[in-house]
Amino acid sequence: MKKNSFIEGTIIATICIIVVKILGMLYVIPFYAIVGSDGGSLYSYAYNIYGLFLEIATAGIPIAVSKLINEFNTLNKQEAKIRTFKIGKKLLSFIAIIAFALLFIFAPQISNLIIGDMTGGNTVQDVTFVIRCVSFSLLVFPFLSVSRGFFQGHNIISVSSISQVIEQVVRVLVIICGSYIALKWLHLDLTIVVGVAVFGAFIGGLSAFFYVRQKLKENKKELHLVEHFDVKDDVSNKDIIKKIIQYALPVVIVSIAFTIYNNVDMILVLRTMDYLGIDALEAEFIASSISTWAPKISIVVTSIALGLSASLIPNMVEAFTLKKYDDLNHKFNKSLQIILFISLPMCIGISLLASSIWTVFYGYSSIGTNILAFAIFAPLFTNLYTVCNHTLQSMNKFKWVYISSISGIVINALLDVPFMLLFDSLGAPAYWGATLATIVGFSITILIAVLYLRKEYRFQYHDTKKMFMKMIVPLVTMIVVVLVMKLFIPIDFNSRFACVMYIAVIALVGAFSYFIISHKMGLIDEILGKDYLQKLKNKFIKNKKAFILVSGILFGLLHVIDDSKTLAEFSYVIVYSVLGMYLSTLYVKTNNLCANIFMHFLQNTLSVIGMFLVTFM
Repeated sequence: MKKNSFIEGTIIATICIIVVKILGMLYVIPFYAIVGSDGGSLYSYAYNIYGLFLEIATAGIPIAVSKLINEFNTLNKQEAKIRTFKIGKKLLSFIAIIAFALLFIFAPQISNLIIGDMTGGNTVQDVTFVIRCVSFSLLVFPFLSVSRGFFQGHNIISVSSISQVIEQVVRVLVIICGSYIALKWLHLDLTIVVGVAVFGAFIGGLSAFFYVRQKLKENKKELHLVEHFDVKDDVSNKDIIKKIIQYALPVVIVSIAFTIYNNVDMILVLRTMDYLGIDALEAEFIASSISTWAPKISIVVTSIALGLSASLIPNMVEAFTLKKYDDLNHKFNKSLQIILFISLPMCIGISLLASSIWTVFYGYSSIGTNILAFAIFAPLFTNLYTVCNHTLQSMNKFKWVYISSISGIVINALLDVPFMLLFDSLGAPAYWGATLATIVGFSITILIAVLYLRKEYRFQYHDTKKMFMKMIVPLVTMIVVVLVMKLFIPIDFNSRFACVMYIAVIALVGAFSYFIISHKMGLIDEILGKDYLQKLKNKFIKNKKAFILVSGILFGLLHVIDDSKTLAEFSYVIVYSVLGMYLSTLYVKTNNLCANIFMHFLQNTLSVIGMFLVTFM
């Protein structure tokens, strides 16, 4: 099995994660239409608390295993590597069972903490049921995660990335199909419907686990899983456990701390909205939008850092183990540059198109629009934080992981309620204060990390600063282009299809202007490298199957996006996607767009004739 280079691994992981996140975005359209805002809030409560217990269940061990395996590979300690994998699985078995039991047993107490004394919305019993449904996922995800970490530790990013795609596809199918059947066919209670939907996480995780396990079997020899080692490496089990704990501890502490705060943030928003006299259902809508539904849209932005991190960690560990500090500095700056170059224009674009984007996913809402327009900038800072955090971990600077992360969390928590009250007193939406507190907290975390790296390892950021200054021109150009187009292009918020076309036209023109000017200024060449960029371009052009597949799916989605309130209506995406793939294939074969236009015209004509005959004969 082929190992992936840093840039190649980053691109593979990023593409797969973007696919995963796009699926995670698109499913909310039919799902939200099925369950409504009440069901959406209930779904949000379950997944937010599940995220906390998932962090506890994995305990940072998958990342620790990935890091330690890469380290042993670099030192050619194959026997110690295999023992690390086995020990990691045993540790996770114990922790996962404990986490599942705690979440399942104490679900009523957790639900009461979330809902409190609020009346008029979801009940404690409702939240308890859906939490218990999602808790079963904790029994499979830890094992899946450590297996993914094993492959990542070998710089084999593709297996981990593909398994995430499988997991998401199955999960989305269960969510949409399960919720629709439960509500429309079986006429079950809304709470049970949401319970079925969240159980999809378990089915998806199980499917991905079987795939990863199969890949482990197929590559046993290459991964040294079948080798019999007569002599053990000079690393004891005690040392391995100590290192796993050492590497995992900062990850789990920081992850749990941030996850706890996300849940606290949700509760604080609910309590503050209640204090300000907001209706219970509206308060639940605001809290769930901030904690779940706005982030569903922003996951395309956060996926950049996730994909980058999958390739960043093993490469950073290797460079640090070999004491290549200049290489570390280069990779760190390159990571910051990739995030800034891609994430910042995406955040600005989504903010400018917030009203139409929110309408596509959830139906028009002025509150939802206001939440998304501001909250979309938080992922930019979380992306930068992710890179800083993983860099410090790769260098074993756990103390500064704690200092930077905890400082940001504390500042975030302290500013949350005061900022919300301040915004309310100024006549602005109070919930903007929660987002601003998050941005300030992450900014402090990032600042502490970069200053420490500069002081202790003489990291320099001249190239990143230079690149950021160059970005101003294409960014301003993009903003002007988007604003001008918004002035002259009308929008109908009653039609999802109209909103999709509106977004597509403006986003494509805006993105085109940004990348063209960036290319002319040499920004893209500086970030990715001219040679690799040309190689990537040639591969994409030659990959006709990918072109046909992507074009077909987009064709299908555009045809059903406006009529996706039921599963039956959404299922037509398959028919239209097949038609789109046929038209794309026709273009590839003929290299003539006129042939596509004629066949599409013929298909539409036959459809109209058929409808006429059925109606009037």
